[in-house]
Amino acid sequence: MSNELLQQVRLLDPLSQTDRVADVLIEAGKISAIADAISNYPADTQIHDAQGWVLGPGLVDLYSHSGEPGFEERETLLSLMQSAAAGGFTRLAILPDTVPAMDTPTAITWLQEKWQTNLQQIPNSKFQIPNSLPSLYPWAALTQDIQGQKMTELAELAELEIAGFADGHPIANLLLIRRLLEYLRPLNRPIALWPCDPQLVGNGVMREGHDSIVFGLPGIPAIAETTAIAALLECVEEVGTPVHLMRLSTARGVELVRLAKQRGLPITASTTWMHLLLNTASIGSYDPSLRLNPPLGRGADQQALLQAVKDGVVDAIAIDHSPYTYEEKTVAFAEAPPGAIGLQLALPLLWQILVASGQWSALELWAALSTRPALCLSQTPASITPGQAAEMVLFNPHQSWIADSQTLKSRSMNTPWLDQAITGQVIKLWSPIASQETG
Repeated sequence: MSNELLQQVRLLDPLSQTDRVADVLIEAGKISAIADAISNYPADTQIHDAQGWVLGPGLVDLYSHSGEPGFEERETLLSLMQSAAAGGFTRLAILPDTVPAMDTPTAITWLQEKWQTNLQQIPNSKFQIPNSLPSLYPWAALTQDIQGQKMTELAELAELEIAGFADGHPIANLLLIRRLLEYLRPLNRPIALWPCDPQLVGNGVMREGHDSIVFGLPGIPAIAETTAIAALLECVEEVGTPVHLMRLSTARGVELVRLAKQRGLPITASTTWMHLLLNTASIGSYDPSLRLNPPLGRGADQQALLQAVKDGVVDAIAIDHSPYTYEEKTVAFAEAPPGAIGLQLALPLLWQILVASGQWSALELWAALSTRPALCLSQTPASITPGQAAEMVLFNPHQSWIADSQTLKSRSMNTPWLDQAITGQVIKLWSPIASQETG
């Protein structure tokens, strides 16, 4: 493992609230020194002029989807790994909606072993610059075959190295939710629930409102989210088990979470990166990659989510990377499966639109993508501190590239930014779990 010196890099560390320009020395996979200027370093050190580049703790994704097993044509674990690394993620939590579902110890063990095999066999041609690879944390299913009917063997699953428990689908049975929270409380593992009432969703495909009428698309009312949030909050208050609320997408949902936190309920919450950057007005293009679940909010929803992430009411930004094949997505908007890829795109687009424009500080964005997601998973956040193992991402916010089949590492191309110029690119990743180079 080589030694490296990053000269005059912009160092971001949300844990210590550090935003400074410094030299950073990495020796044998550990951060050796941080100083205004470093002149004493080993003779075999690789020196990088990093002026204008950003060095921050590795990003953490709360939830995304893998195609493998079951839908390898959409995404394999290998391509998912490469997408995450190319996007700056050192920790990746994936939802259990594979085929078979991740609802037994056997299924989860198989997934983890396959991931480790890929760490050893990943081709060297995928990256131009050496990178390490992300850690995998599967969410174990709450219910058998993620059908929302019967509990899985929660105690057995809790003994595994998992992110926690989630179905990734709404669970409509409130009695089952209450029982799940009661059973899971002593196990002390993260629980993620998606507040959504499928009956109120009906046949809707976008957020109900002026734009849905203009575009002639069936609308989903905001109460499909907010009534489910209210019900979940009542369960949490009754049982006392901490819960993470996934995929917030409405201004009213933000307010419900704000009030619940003020009352001291043990909850955290997240929204997805695309709900921060886009709203229903974008759907006028009828791009099937803009059909999401939950749907994009109205302009007021988008602004409320942006402010809530800045304030910490919404704790974290999730990617919810959802790959689909060209054939699956090349259909009418209302017929397309909901979801878009994002692991490789989120950081550069969020930086360009929010940080470069001055809406957010760099530390605010990095905390929402790194430190706070780790805390939602009850994990220790990475920190760029001398003596610590290097879990970091080096990012060039000025590098331009085209998001196309040659540059995107995912097997699927379902993104509204396909074939567009993107500003900002990950240069390198350091991850404690793997020192193997991928370029």
